[in-house]
Amino acid sequence: MENYSFNSSSSDSSSHSIPSLAQTQPIPFAEGQGDDWSFQYFLGVLRRRSLVIIGVTITMMTTVVINLTLNQKPPEYESSFQLLVEPVTDDAKAIDVVKDKSSGNSGTSGLDYESQIQVLKSPALMGSIIRTLQISYPDISYDSLINSNSLTIYQLEGTKIIEVRYRSNDPNKVKAVLDRIAKDYIDYSQAKRQTKLRQGIRFVNQKLPSIQNRVDQLQKELQIFRQKYDFVDPETQSEQIAGQISTLTNQRQSITQELAQARANLAILQGKNGRQAVLINAPLYQQLLAQVQQLDVQIATESTRLQDNNPTLQALKEKRESLVPLVRQEAQRVLDAKLAEVATQVQSLEVQSREIAKTEQTLEQKRKQWPILARQYTELQRTLQIATENLNLFLSTRETLQIQVSQTELGWQLIQPPIKPEQPVFSSDFKRNLIVGLVASILLGIGAALLLEKLDSTYHSVQALKDKVKLPLLGNIPFEQQVKNHQDRAYIHAHRNKSKLPLLGNNPFERQIETSQNRIFTQKSSIVAVQNPVSEGSYGSTVEPNQDYNHYSPNFLEALRVLYTNIQLLSSDRQIHSITISSATLGDGKSTVAFHLAQIATAMGQRVLLVDADFRQPVIHALSDLNNLWGLSNLISTNLPTQEVIRKLPSMNQLSVITAGPTPPDPTKLLSSDKMKRLMADFHNTFDLVIYDVPHLIGLADASLVAPHTDGLLMVVRMDKTNSSVLNQALDNLKISRLNVLGIVGNGEKINFSS
Repeated sequence: MENYSFNSSSSDSSSHSIPSLAQTQPIPFAEGQGDDWSFQYFLGVLRRRSLVIIGVTITMMTTVVINLTLNQKPPEYESSFQLLVEPVTDDAKAIDVVKDKSSGNSGTSGLDYESQIQVLKSPALMGSIIRTLQISYPDISYDSLINSNSLTIYQLEGTKIIEVRYRSNDPNKVKAVLDRIAKDYIDYSQAKRQTKLRQGIRFVNQKLPSIQNRVDQLQKELQIFRQKYDFVDPETQSEQIAGQISTLTNQRQSITQELAQARANLAILQGKNGRQAVLINAPLYQQLLAQVQQLDVQIATESTRLQDNNPTLQALKEKRESLVPLVRQEAQRVLDAKLAEVATQVQSLEVQSREIAKTEQTLEQKRKQWPILARQYTELQRTLQIATENLNLFLSTRETLQIQVSQTELGWQLIQPPIKPEQPVFSSDFKRNLIVGLVASILLGIGAALLLEKLDSTYHSVQALKDKVKLPLLGNIPFEQQVKNHQDRAYIHAHRNKSKLPLLGNNPFERQIETSQNRIFTQKSSIVAVQNPVSEGSYGSTVEPNQDYNHYSPNFLEALRVLYTNIQLLSSDRQIHSITISSATLGDGKSTVAFHLAQIATAMGQRVLLVDADFRQPVIHALSDLNNLWGLSNLISTNLPTQEVIRKLPSMNQLSVITAGPTPPDPTKLLSSDKMKRLMADFHNTFDLVIYDVPHLIGLADASLVAPHTDGLLMVVRMDKTNSSVLNQALDNLKISRLNVLGIVGNGEKINFSS
């Protein structure tokens, strides 16, 4: 165990005063007025109360279906058949189609469906059908079929289909009636055939060969014209020719400039200055000339001291005379080569200029001739298009007439025959009542959900908490569910079997009893697992002892880091060294927040001491996997050294923990004692951060005794649990006590981090 140096507990409490962060300032919070019934809030209510809505809707719908079923009439069966009908009585249409195809009326049905349906319902047509059916079903009459609306005949909207429906209590009767009506209707349509459409087909067949020959001839002429003049796209080709002419003009101008420059270079070379310029750039010539000049210098030098007939001087002169012809020969060779090069360049440019001019002239002639050819090509295309349209018109007319002939010969077609109905049909009243009942049930479910939401005074989201409570929101700890629940590593919590151990004094016999009890508890702890209490659980999940905090989800750990950082940023002039963590009611998760906040602060390099000052329902020892035989109650009520009470977390040795210890008979007396104040001052001076877990605020004064001696109070609010009125009461009590409230922490909100 790491030992820390503390000041003497018997020293005056005034010498260990703890700096406070404006503890006398008023608390700037107030309950928000009104409800924010926005669309997003409404959707949130529907999600939270979905089970209520579904339950109410199912209950109401069950009642509606039962009532409708009990009041339902005897079952009725219904079936139908469909007929594809065509106009069969307008003979004039056969020739009109040929005469005026462009009017767009040839494909329009000439049948008056309303009149045709009345004909099908007429007694003259239905009489024979009814007489045949009365043999098997004597109750059938014209009134029972037509006037009672048992038989309905109508046109399907936007189609050439007539549908016939019949409804009765007997499914066999439905099938028999529809079969007889379908057969008689088809016989009726076949009796109304037409023959004049064939006249139109003969006329079209007579005209088609000449039109086809005309189209073939024009296509051949167009093909020959394209091949002769290389016509593909007149506009594109005209643009291409213009572009080629422009390109050739630019090339010719460029070559003209180059030719002028080459001729100028030739004239310069033929002059004295030009020859000198060429010779200057000739390396061999310059080398020979330099040797001659060097010999001249040597001869001049030797002539001053030697006679003219001196062998040395004669040798120099002979050498010079042998080099002079070489210099002249090299000069002539260089000049000839340069002149030949420039002359060749001039000749090449002249040839290119002539060729480009010739090509340019040819393209210009072609460009002038192109409009005439384009006009001829357009006339051929127009003539071919008109001939093709006439041919297509006659072909489509012939096809239409053939289709109409086929339709008149076949009569009406039965595209959906009648079938025997197997299941009864619901009446329209039943369907309407069912839909109305469904809508009413859903609305009633939503109303019940809104009523429950109105009566529910808890906070359902951190945003709602932030809007209602005007205190700084320092953190939002999300709901954390462990991936696995290791049942063999659960907690045994001391609160379930709360030990009323007496506070031990300095008696050696009492100290021996306590040591024996500690040994017995340690032996039992190795056999039995420890269960975390439900009242202070980790956001609905089971926290594992000896479990590294890094095993939690990244979002959960990041939320704790944000909380710790926000706490440290509250004061700009000095760092916060001690905080009190409490809540309005029991079960808001304050102890778990304090425990994990201490772990996070320790992981970030702070020397942290976690003190369980909750003598009512201590939890820290269960979360830390430590026994609770010795703790803060012993430290206050006895002269026990502080170092013997501070213990290390099994999963994090850097974190120091002081458990609550045995439950005292009067917790407020211990928390308000001078010894407690001196201990808090020693803790403040020794550790970087001291976290006090105190009981809830409502009905208890423990938090008000501890918080004034720390840098501030941190309120934990549990989503979907903490009552807003209870929270307001707790905040009002804090306002009266003039305690420094650092802010609030939202706990247990279920957030979807995957989106």
